[in-house]
Amino acid sequence: MLEQFGINFPVFHLANSWVDRFIDGHLNWYMYWLLILSLAVYTLEIFFPWRKEQSRIRKDFWLDTFYMYFNLFLFPLLIFKFAAEKTFHGVTYLLNSMNLDFLVQNRVEDFPVWLQILVLFLIRDFTHWNVHRLLHRVPLLWRFHKVHHSVKEMGYAAHLRFHWMESVIYNTIQFIPLALLGFTLDQYIGVYVFTILIGHLNHANIYLPLGPLKYILNSPQMHIWHHSRKIPEGSKYGCNYGLSLSLWDYLFGTARIPSNGRDIELGFKGEESFPKSFWKQIIYGFKKGS
Repeated sequence: MLEQFGINFPVFHLANSWVDRFIDGHLNWYMYWLLILSLAVYTLEIFFPWRKEQSRIRKDFWLDTFYMYFNLFLFPLLIFKFAAEKTFHGVTYLLNSMNLDFLVQNRVEDFPVWLQILVLFLIRDFTHWNVHRLLHRVPLLWRFHKVHHSVKEMGYAAHLRFHWMESVIYNTIQFIPLALLGFTLDQYIGVYVFTILIGHLNHANIYLPLGPLKYILNSPQMHIWHHSRKIPEGSKYGCNYGLSLSLWDYLFGTARIPSNGRDIELGFKGEESFPKSFWKQIIYGFKKGS
């Protein structure tokens, strides 16, 4: 398909097939893993709740469950395939026009498999940390990110309450370094499933002491401060942007855990006027002045 544009850039042929292969060969496998991980973390919430007074079917539980279904199943089928193809074509044309095809020489195929996966995970997580900071600092992006911060009671499914535009932003930016380095779809999906588990745990209503590992891995006790309605002192736009790793926040000075955050109020300033239904939240970010 790319040849009709006069483009011959092998790494993007590979990338263009990722979406098709995911939808055709990985969606069912991926669905089973999502269900298993979700049930496992929800079981922890039921038997070992951090906020014991919080209902097992917490506020907006079903809304978040629908977001999980929409963002991980409907979105890839209805929107992402089309958006990804257009993005791949555009970036391919740009890199070729700038004579940057030599970048494909920087590949990782000679690395041991464990090191390939580790490098993929670190690049992906650091990219996500930077994008997450942008979602808080750029007003246009913050309008879409408000969906995620409209959560008032934390639970594992809150992890996947986010606007579909975030998927476009995250995947567009992370795709370039990962594809150019030659990672495979199977490696990416494996890392992605692992990060879903970490994300579920970080949003879950459980207490997860990590000891010294707290300086490397994110946790519910750290991430809840990212959702605090009152931004911790010393943080202008927010704090604790790490998705899987806390490492980046400690390295770059954005880590904040001022106290036990079990009962802090969640949300954001001005949330009173933020819509409560799925469809109104989806169109909110596209409204001028929102």
